Order: sequence, then C-alpha cells, then structure tokens
Amino acid sequence: MPTPENAHNLDDDGFVVPAAHRREWDFSRDGILRSVEQSLERLGLDRIDVLYLHDPDNHWEAASTTGMDTLVELRDQGVVRAIGAGMNQSAMLAAFIERCDVDLMMLAGRYTLLDQSAQDDLLPLALERGVGIVAAGVYNSGLLSKPVVADDAYFDYRAAPREVVDRARAIAAMCDRHGVTLPDVAVQFALRHPAVVSAVLGARNAAQAEGGLERYAAPVPGALWAELEDAGYVRPLT
Repeated sequence: MPTPENAHNLDDDGFVVPAAHRREWDFSRDGILRSVEQSLERLGLDRIDVLYLHDPDNHWEAASTTGMDTLVELRDQGVVRAIGAGMNQSAMLAAFIERCDVDLMMLAGRYTLLDQSAQDDLLPLALERGVGIVAAGVYNSGLLSKPVVADDAYFDYRAAPREVVDRARAIAAMCDRHGVTLPDVAVQFALRHPAVVSAVLGARNAAQAEGGLERYAAPVPGALWAELEDAGYVRPLT
C-alpha cells in the first residue's frame, strides 16, 4: 500500500529500502495472482522459473492452503516451472514438504558452518521426498564472508556474539592451515549435503559475483572436512 508520507524513512520490516509503501502479507489466491502478474510485467517475461512464498512465518494457515494451492495452479498452467517457500527457519519449510506438493525450498542461514540446525529436520526430509534445497545466507550475514573475522562482524542480521566470533576464527585458522579461506569453505560447505541443489551468494557488483565463483571452484582438501568434523565444528553428513 502506498505511503508517500514515509518516503523519507526506511522500511521498518528490516529491508533497507524507502518506506514509500507499507508491506502487507497476502497469501490469498487473488493476492498471489496479482503479485505474479505484476512481476511478469516488470520482468518482461511470460513465465517464471522458480516462485517462492517469502517468509510466511506468521501466516502458516493461509500460506499452506490458498498460497501453495495457487502456486500449484500456476505450475500446472506452465506459468511457473518450480514452486516452494523461502525462509530463515527450517521447521516450517519441513512442514511445507510434509503437507504440500513443492519442488524447491530456499533456506537462509540455517545450514552453514556456524548453524547446522536444518540437519535435524529439513534436510533429511527433503532428501527423502526428492525436494531440492537452495541454501542462502551461507555467510551468516557476513561473518563468514572474509578470511579474517572482524570484531564487529554480523551474524544472523545482528552484531555477532563473542562466542560465535571465536568459533568462526577457530574455523578460519583451520582453513588457513589447509591453504583455503573461510569464505571458500563457507560457500562449499552447504553444497556438500546431497539435499542441497544450489547455494545463493549475495553480490553487490561484478567483482563480488566473480569472487563467489572463485570460492565455489577453490579446491577444499578432504583432510580439512575431516578435521572440522573431528573438532565438532561440522556435523557428519547424515
């Protein structure tokens, strides 16, 4: 909904964009069809490869019924190739897989070098049901994005606790001993799991995009993965 009177402020939902519009969550059929139509018009396309319901944390009932039902309808019509949801938590994504006919799930921040909680619920279920996982937030808000972890690094969208910084630095030291960097290993960690089909790396410019490709291609020795596992920093792939 337009709010031009707030255009000089920033959005208050955590997005660094002008508050010229107020965000309204709408997982109704009409709301989704309207959003898709507007997106296709802006993109100049007649179909979309992947369509996710975004952050439906507080809207499970609508998202899991009219929301997903509408995405299935669009997929059946050929307007969308694959459907799913994207969230910062694994439990509700697992619930979508259990109850809905989905193809892909985008998981942000819950399967990384510092947070492997998705291995408790989402990843085994996705592997069992043949649902692909797209791992986003592999740097955990930037903490894992540099070879040297800064004192003022962020983790999970806020200032990183000291114990998390210390853990990241211990992992970085192991990486250095094996001739690779912390970001190299952060990018490749998520891709090791057989349920993960892709990793999403944020990039502000061409140099960062190229850097992401270099991190993906960097050879990570098996001895490092073994050492990280022995030290309790990486859980076994189960």
